[in-house]
Amino acid sequence: MKVYTKTGDNGTTSLIGGERVEKYDLRVEAYGTVDELMAFVALFTDKLREDERTETFIDELRHIECQLMNVAALLATGRGGEDKVKNIDEEQITRLERLIDDMQEELQPITKFTIPGGHCICSLCHVCRTICRRAERAALRASAEHPVNSSATRYLNRLSDYFYTLGRLLGERLKIEEVLWIP
Repeated sequence: MKVYTKTGDNGTTSLIGGERVEKYDLRVEAYGTVDELMAFVALFTDKLREDERTETFIDELRHIECQLMNVAALLATGRGGEDKVKNIDEEQITRLERLIDDMQEELQPITKFTIPGGHCICSLCHVCRTICRRAERAALRASAEHPVNSSATRYLNRLSDYFYTLGRLLGERLKIEEVLWIP
């Protein structure tokens, strides 16, 4: 199979199911943002390999990348493709919630916003969080005009909470001072 097909040279692309849409279609924007998130999760994961204190999160992040491929596929589904992509199963959302709860048990409660930074790993985690939020917003915009599986947007919502909590926990494990926003 060739990487280039030339079918997109006119500014259109195919969704799962064969429907052709403009490359600026809201669904394309949404799954493209998820694709960007996956690339940053890969970079973040690669950075975690550099420090033995953070390697324990690598397997979970690889699992998350696989779920993000499914989210992207759900967002890329057009007419005729509804039965070709599996929903994000409720267990995946519950899994994120359990991970968040487990991480929170190690952290001091806060009542202020966290200002990202202090270590490259923590900053990359927050980059993933913000791209995840953007992907969620893009998916919600797409869902206002097209059928979008709600399990995709629910997963993205929970995943951004996961990245926020993971960023805090990584800061704790790396002994980075947590900076809170105090207006």
